[in-house]
Amino acid sequence: MKIQDNFSGKFIFTFALCFLLIIKVQSQSSINTNGLPFMNSDLPLSERVNDLVSRLTLDEKILQMQYTAPAVERLGIPQYNWWNECLHGVARNGIATVFPQAIGMAATFNPALIKQEADVISTEARAKYYEAVSKGSHEIYQGLTFWSPNINIFRDPRWGRGQETYGEDPFLTSQISKAFVQGLQGNDPDYFKVIATAKHFAVHSGPESQRHKFDAWPSQTDLYETYLPAFEVLVKEAKVYSVMTCYNRIFGIPSSANTFLFKETLRGKWGFKGYVVSDCWAISDIFTFHNFVPTAEKAVALTLKAGTDLSCGPEYGSLKKAIELGYISENELNVSIKRLFEARFRLGLFDPPSKVIYSAIPSTEYDTPAHRELAHQVALQSIVLLKNDNNILPLTSKSRTIAVIGPYANDTSVLLGNYNGIPSHPVTLLQGIRNKSGKGTKVIYCQGVNKPEVQALRAENVNFSADPSFSEAISVSMTADVIIFAGGISPNLEGEEMDVKVPGFSAGDRTTLDLPQNQQKLLEKLKLTGKPIILLLTNGSALAVNWAKDNATAIVEAWYPGEEGGNAVADVLFGNYNPAGRLPVTFYKSVDDIPAFEDYSMNGRTYKYFKGTPLYTFGYGLSYSSFNYEAAELRSKLLNDADTIVLSVKISNTGKYSGAEVIQVYSKQPLELKDQPLKSLVAFQRVHFLKGETKEVVLSIPVSRLRHFNPDSNDYTIAKGQYELLIGAASDNIKLKAIISID
Repeated sequence: MKIQDNFSGKFIFTFALCFLLIIKVQSQSSINTNGLPFMNSDLPLSERVNDLVSRLTLDEKILQMQYTAPAVERLGIPQYNWWNECLHGVARNGIATVFPQAIGMAATFNPALIKQEADVISTEARAKYYEAVSKGSHEIYQGLTFWSPNINIFRDPRWGRGQETYGEDPFLTSQISKAFVQGLQGNDPDYFKVIATAKHFAVHSGPESQRHKFDAWPSQTDLYETYLPAFEVLVKEAKVYSVMTCYNRIFGIPSSANTFLFKETLRGKWGFKGYVVSDCWAISDIFTFHNFVPTAEKAVALTLKAGTDLSCGPEYGSLKKAIELGYISENELNVSIKRLFEARFRLGLFDPPSKVIYSAIPSTEYDTPAHRELAHQVALQSIVLLKNDNNILPLTSKSRTIAVIGPYANDTSVLLGNYNGIPSHPVTLLQGIRNKSGKGTKVIYCQGVNKPEVQALRAENVNFSADPSFSEAISVSMTADVIIFAGGISPNLEGEEMDVKVPGFSAGDRTTLDLPQNQQKLLEKLKLTGKPIILLLTNGSALAVNWAKDNATAIVEAWYPGEEGGNAVADVLFGNYNPAGRLPVTFYKSVDDIPAFEDYSMNGRTYKYFKGTPLYTFGYGLSYSSFNYEAAELRSKLLNDADTIVLSVKISNTGKYSGAEVIQVYSKQPLELKDQPLKSLVAFQRVHFLKGETKEVVLSIPVSRLRHFNPDSNDYTIAKGQYELLIGAASDNIKLKAIISID
């Protein structure tokens, strides 16, 4: 949604009011500051920044380098709080549009849609900011610097924060996050719409219980082929302007003080120009849990020298003493404070609103019908159909009575995930089914079993069938034509460093991939009714639904689908929308199939390195239609490392429904190379086909995507030789193959 589309007569008054309010805020407490060079928007940015910083005392500089930066009234600098969140919508700041959780965004395999979503999020962010400014408020979660997206690789399904990521594949993660960052930061050459933050740099994905003290030692190959690529893309291509450190050590050095990561790699090799913020209270970990240095003064000196410019936490309050002790100089501090003020200038916070295009966004432009509809569209595209025996879906008028059973059918928490805003009208799964079921269809609801978070600490052998709701669910189902079971897990169980004591969960992480026991027992009893069962899953991570794969009639993966989740799921169930979401993670059969959680080697993990048989593989997803891959042609089969592969694939929709297909291209390295991935995603495209339509889909693949890390040269290289391109509908559903040679 473009900003100019929001202009109408009804916004003129709001625009004028915002204009006056911003001028008032920017001029408040100022004494003859308009004549100072840093307030002159016609001067070069560097000159303005240097002038402002030269006027600050050391104490004032230090205060400005902490996430709650107080006002400098003598210079007319207002208070600013750097901490804000927008993982899948403006978070923690009242009513806002809530989109599907990040893992669901990845399941769309649609970067263009996610860029549109991020544009809406940043519009709402500006609106919320202006609303706060109008009230003279500059508190936490009200600024324009956002600590999103989380682009850590979801290497292990036990990680509770995996829901915040874009899945297990570095290329998918890079493409979705690139679109998200571009949508957030906008395309104005002079000003950011908001500033995005790539986090957590760089080798970080649990366990949550150990995050303040563990030391990750990935191989150089895993570092450069798995953990770093998405960050590199965001810096070089998306021009992300902020990067956040992580809590743990990497190669023995705490992230916030890691010169290899931040000086040599981020700023040196990649040319990063923005600022670095510590994860919250991560600098304290350096002298407490890591015991890397004995004092706060030594810790802050190390982090500042490494390039951590802003502390989320109180630690940079120790900078003055660190300077007095000779651990660091004020000149070194000046480098960071200038980066921070440059960011605020580039948000337009010191300039007249007439110069900042985003100042035209009204303070009322959030939680609008148009934004809600986009949340609906993202939810639709995120839903993955995992099973559909006998084409039971979409449901028809033959299903006159529908039994909706399960702990999450009428629950709003599973719509939201974590790091979420508050929707004004959340639509639960049950409500969506009632909304879309049509006249003459009877919908009966019974929860059946408690949510696992309520079932906490119940004995393993508890008699679930003695629960009256358990028996009622079976009785209700006997009267139905079809059973929809809404189960899975919730963000009350998996997430960031949580105090959860429930079997199967620990500190926000998971210890098993199975469905909670009471849900499994009820499903088995419902199977005895002989009625078809549609399992509707809510979760932010893979579930080992082995029994359901063999016994349920259909399985629908909904993730944490946002405020319109209920309507979107029901649209899929009743055939108003043909699902085309794809799994951004591997669904394993058991936790026993994967290495130890603490092991950061990628060997045996994800579709790229897992040699076993998964339950459902990366890229998997069904449709109500069928697609025939007829032919693949290459513009050239002989290329060099500066070329682009142009691949044309002819595909036909041979089914009864219009719908989208996600064409996926994987590469296999030359056979001569050892210890390479089984295959690697190098291109994908979500394409809509009308019923019976045939299209030529063209995918352009830079040869540079075929690179691999060469330990001998300690750098990336593109090997000479033959590469196999695998074209298909999932990582294990290859329809066509092509061979290219790199000379």
